[in-house]
Amino acid sequence: MIHSEKVVIHIVQWLKDYANKAGVKGFVVGVSGGIDSAVTSTLCAETGLKTICVEMPIHQAENQINRAQEHIAKLKERYTNVCSVRVNLSDTFDLFQESFSEGSSEAIKNLALANTRARLRMTSLYYLAGIHSCLVAGTGNKVEDFGVGFYTKYGDGGVDLSPIADLVKSEVFQIGAYLGVPSVIQSAAPTDGLFGDSRTDEEQLGASYDELEIAMLQKEQGISLDDLVGREKEVYKIFSKLNSANQHKMNPIPVCEISKELKK
Repeated sequence: MIHSEKVVIHIVQWLKDYANKAGVKGFVVGVSGGIDSAVTSTLCAETGLKTICVEMPIHQAENQINRAQEHIAKLKERYTNVCSVRVNLSDTFDLFQESFSEGSSEAIKNLALANTRARLRMTSLYYLAGIHSCLVAGTGNKVEDFGVGFYTKYGDGGVDLSPIADLVKSEVFQIGAYLGVPSVIQSAAPTDGLFGDSRTDEEQLGASYDELEIAMLQKEQGISLDDLVGREKEVYKIFSKLNSANQHKMNPIPVCEISKELKK
């Protein structure tokens, strides 16, 4: 368990300091109806700075839309510095999809389109941030961002700052409860909502966030695969495979360095 009050105070002050140094008016946050975006938007609201909650459905499931709208409505009731924008990107996404005729396997195509949804949303957030002099606040947690790389490169990974990226999922839920995030969000199964269906993060990853948190800690502690058995060993394999495959997201863009001798 973490000390939620102290963590919230720390993050809120960090957000304020960063915004003041950057000379901006506040934050733009994409709100999906999940716990991560709910916590991030509430933390931004707590700063007292302008907080723009953006809903960006792309053929979204109705329950996800309802959760997002409930959260935004309650935030606007609680904080006078919160406003909202709804940008329905369904037609934009459809037009994009129709513009390409290249064939591929259905699985590869669906993954590419899922990432496209995230990148269309990123573009929308940065447009709004630009015209309102705000920063785009990321909603990724530690397991997603630095454990298994469960995000889209230049999509939901394209942000200006990450308030909750040093909190694992269970800690995000603790902060959510402390901040009074709607119970319907706290009890909802985590999903990225990028495929236009009801698949959960656990179904995509092959393990729950609680399990992945344990595997992440085990890896940090230097525990090897040979030290584990049963389900823990299986999850450790899943974590290690995803962590390795997604290093390209977590590491800086590779730069081909050219020596002074070659330039002569």
